[in-house]
Amino acid sequence: MPRRLAVVLALATACAGRAAAPASPPYPPARQDNVVETLHGVTIVDPYRWLEDQRSPETRAFIDAQNAYAHALLDPFSGRSRILARLTALSRVDTMSGPFERGGRYFTARRRTNDELTILYVRDGLRGEDRVLVDPHPLSPDRTTSVGFEDFSRDGRRIVYFVRRGGEDESELRVRDVDAGRDLPDVLTRDLYRGVSWDGDGAGFYYARQDRKSGIRIRHHALGTPVDADVETFGAGFGREQWVSADVSENGRWLVFSVAHGWAKDEIYVKDLRRTDGPIITIVKGPEAHFNAAFAGDRLLVLTDWNAPTGRIVEIDPAHPEPAAWREVVPARREAIERFAAIGGRLVVQRLRDVTARVELYALDGRPLGELALPGLGAVAAIRGRWDATEMFYEYASYTQPPTTFRADLATGASEVWWRAPVPFAGDDYETRQAFYTSRDGTRVPMFIVHRKGLARDGKRPTLLHGYGGFAVSQTPRFGAFSAWWVEQGGVYAVANIRGGSEYGEEWHRAGMLADKQNVFDDFIAAAEFLVAERYTNPDRLAIRGGSNGGLLVAAAFTQRPDLFRAVLCEFPDLDMIGYHRFENNNPPALLEYGDASKREEFEFLYKYSPYQRVRAGVRYPAVLFVTGDADTRVPPLQARKMTARMQAATAGGRPILLLYDTKAGHSGGRPIGKLLADLTLETAFLARELGMDVSAPAAP
Repeated sequence: MPRRLAVVLALATACAGRAAAPASPPYPPARQDNVVETLHGVTIVDPYRWLEDQRSPETRAFIDAQNAYAHALLDPFSGRSRILARLTALSRVDTMSGPFERGGRYFTARRRTNDELTILYVRDGLRGEDRVLVDPHPLSPDRTTSVGFEDFSRDGRRIVYFVRRGGEDESELRVRDVDAGRDLPDVLTRDLYRGVSWDGDGAGFYYARQDRKSGIRIRHHALGTPVDADVETFGAGFGREQWVSADVSENGRWLVFSVAHGWAKDEIYVKDLRRTDGPIITIVKGPEAHFNAAFAGDRLLVLTDWNAPTGRIVEIDPAHPEPAAWREVVPARREAIERFAAIGGRLVVQRLRDVTARVELYALDGRPLGELALPGLGAVAAIRGRWDATEMFYEYASYTQPPTTFRADLATGASEVWWRAPVPFAGDDYETRQAFYTSRDGTRVPMFIVHRKGLARDGKRPTLLHGYGGFAVSQTPRFGAFSAWWVEQGGVYAVANIRGGSEYGEEWHRAGMLADKQNVFDDFIAAAEFLVAERYTNPDRLAIRGGSNGGLLVAAAFTQRPDLFRAVLCEFPDLDMIGYHRFENNNPPALLEYGDASKREEFEFLYKYSPYQRVRAGVRYPAVLFVTGDADTRVPPLQARKMTARMQAATAGGRPILLLYDTKAGHSGGRPIGKLLADLTLETAFLARELGMDVSAPAAP
């Protein structure tokens, strides 16, 4: 039987056999103001424009009422305490980042079992004892203020760290004397900071500060001087849609400026810091391609997909930056290069082979020097080391193996476990399968499918499909307490590697942006149809989940195919793509990825899929839980507020449309582990309730 016909029959059978869902109580009232505007000759009516005002008493009352409604529906779920207990066991364990080594000191971020927040630590020497460097717990009674590393001086004597209140992107920068264990007077007050890099001598640092109206500028701060006297060194002339950054080379000689035009084009400039009056040299400007630069000593290496969609590494002489003089070091292959690092006199190159990690070593003359042995079908992250030392750290994880940090000696090839998260999960009882399916236009798309070994495909398994599909972000295997809980319950957890990411290089990314964004939604819908056709599940037991751009993904999917899904978890989402360009705090560079509805040619494709505008009255939509918060200063939370009201007024059939709204959290976190677990429990209870999962006892294979 052809697969498409099989999907249609499965859908029809499932729909015919569905039991009537219990009717939800009436939703909190929300008035319609029906603001009318005309864009490019199209009349658009927005019934909930008033909910864009986050500070108005009426909006605050709406948020309170929606939170109360969601809790009234989800709090009584009989399995909630059991869900919380298991998620807590999987999450409340010691965690530790891979270390940063500077001057013989090793800096890590660690959260112990009973901590609510991550604490910054330092140890003297590889085997030294960890001591607390910065503890955020005293900074806020409700544990919503967090800290994190920004950069370290080369001698390890000072660090710059951020202090973030709630989950907003804005933060405060502070400087800590490591020996004394206290902050210096230098404080950069709350603002949007986009990166820090110390001078070679540790007497000051460069930082990127973003103004939402004018864009990002690079400034230099000399320790002990007023911040108001900081000198702007780069960025003038670039606008709010460009990302500008600065990085000082490991040897302290070179300053690299990068300019990203959205997520598809970069420019590179360098300055020789030995010459105080020396020029800023243009290395690359013009090509529509990515360029990622790093120095190996005084040699400039650049990863680019110019004339090589899967990536290649070239060496560029700053004195002769013209492309004809470039020397290719690592050529392009079918497998996309994700990133590279210059460590131990070698190039460490991380590739993706059908979305799983491979780590290769090369000499600077391009000679292959072998490959790191990895434990299995997984992902590598946090590769760290220095050019003049052979010690390297990297993190490995998979869907069934919690994060493990390895320490490798690149001189000998020896590798050992440096840290393994003690998560109580029996990974050997589960398997990860990689399937390939066909999207609407014939494109072959990969998908990871995780479940208990020996799982019977009876078409009835509760299944959760996750995706992202944008901004060149690859969805590589990763471990999570939620996905571990899901498969422990006998469920199927699937991740579709749809277009818009960079799993197969820049062509894969560009095939899912701007006018081609519909490919992303088609790929995701085809993944759901594949799971039904292959008898993993049926539409009455299929849920989807996505956050941020992934929230846009799942919203587009359920507004285009409401018959295909039973439940949707939509977190911190972009939803109103027609209003996006005018929203405050709308992340301007994202317009280069999505499109700008103020432009006629881009309005046309945005209007076709924008979820907020696609909601139709009388449609039997899936159950949907929207999650967002006041402190999201990257994806305007007004979108989830408006979408909740519009869908509650439009949907038919009694499946709940809910909003969980945090008045302190945002895109960048802002929740202590206890609050995070409580919220995750409610989100999990929502999915379990809608899919009819019995979580009162362990599921049978």
